[in-house]
Amino acid sequence: MPGSQTIDYQFHPLRETLYNELHIRPFYTLEPPQQMTHLAACCTRQDELEEAFELLCDLCRRYDVNQPQPGTVSYHGDFGKFVVHWERHAEFYSLTMMQAANPDHTVPFAHTAIELLPADWLNKLPGHVIAAFHLIIDPQQLNYAEDALTRYFEGHPVMVSSTYSGNAQIYTAFKLHGDGFSRFIVCNYHLNNTQVGQLVRRLTDMETYRLLAMIALPLAKKIAPQLLDMDKQLAEILTVVTNEETTSSERDLLEKLTRIEARLEAYRAETNQRFSATKAYHQLVKDRLEGIMETRIDGYLSIGEFIIRRLNPASRTCESVREWLDDLSKRIERASVLMRTRANLTLQEQNRLQLAAMNRRSKLQFRLQETVEGLSIAAISYYAVGLLGYLMGGFPLEQWGLNKNLMLAITIPFVLISVWLITRRIKRRLIHDQDKTGGG
Repeated sequence: MPGSQTIDYQFHPLRETLYNELHIRPFYTLEPPQQMTHLAACCTRQDELEEAFELLCDLCRRYDVNQPQPGTVSYHGDFGKFVVHWERHAEFYSLTMMQAANPDHTVPFAHTAIELLPADWLNKLPGHVIAAFHLIIDPQQLNYAEDALTRYFEGHPVMVSSTYSGNAQIYTAFKLHGDGFSRFIVCNYHLNNTQVGQLVRRLTDMETYRLLAMIALPLAKKIAPQLLDMDKQLAEILTVVTNEETTSSERDLLEKLTRIEARLEAYRAETNQRFSATKAYHQLVKDRLEGIMETRIDGYLSIGEFIIRRLNPASRTCESVREWLDDLSKRIERASVLMRTRANLTLQEQNRLQLAAMNRRSKLQFRLQETVEGLSIAAISYYAVGLLGYLMGGFPLEQWGLNKNLMLAITIPFVLISVWLITRRIKRRLIHDQDKTGGG
């Protein structure tokens, strides 16, 4: 049969990993009523994520529960009275405690799921908690009158949304309450356990990613005035550069420009990862809001309206500052090129003037050399004629019918020509030897 054939395929080394990627963070089923507490803690170091994983293993040992395998990124375990769901992410980890229990009708958040965990174990959690909220899944047992909601959420204005075609309603205030936690209530009408798990998962993701996306906003607000100051300094430098009557040196301007560029690069290194994460988290929040499929209830502000109304401007602020950083960096780079071009032109002009001065000095030296050379020929000829005079004085020229002075006068041109030729020959030989030495 064709189905029984065994074919030795060459599988891609990541094939199994890619298949399992879809199942790393699955939805879990939840049966109302449920009380939940969700924590998400940011970790600045990789060892903090490892410490959180080791702490999870320690909790499993305490309750004699099977421990997760090394490298696990998602763990869901039943600890008897409660269930723990733990996840590892790139820069944070999340911990969700769930308990099947009916909430108190008058004070639904009086007892929460986190109270089931050992206090000494909770105190060892590493990182900085960014998201912390309680969530109740209520099978239509609580009172949802206005005064009851005011009591549940400690007087804060409540956002209400209908979801899954009216089969559930979500209540929250997006406020920190007296215990330092935010609060959510999901009133289930007709959702099955799988749908409840999907809805709760999207809510927890939405709230966690919303807060993570907002981390960059204070950073953007902090550096925006600094960028404005650097922008003004750059404009002043360019004004000085375009002013032909300026007395500022290129070196001083380049030093100022370099200091601005160094500060800007420091800001980019500090914010690049954070702004990129904000963009990604913002998109995840929008995806989770679409997954909730909420519809607005008259008289209440919906969850999506509330989040988008503030999250979108915050995200745009971060994106604007990021674009400002990039734009300022490009303009500083162009200004640096302009300044270096101007400095090179100035240097070339200085070199040209220096070479012209050297050329003038060389011509002057050459003329002086020719003058000295002429005087040297005259002096040498004078001494040579004098020597000839002494030499002729030793011969009986008068007896031979010759006149000494006439003879000296006749020899003077020959002496001058001879000295000039010898001097020229020596000069050519020195130049030739110099050329050979320089060429070698």
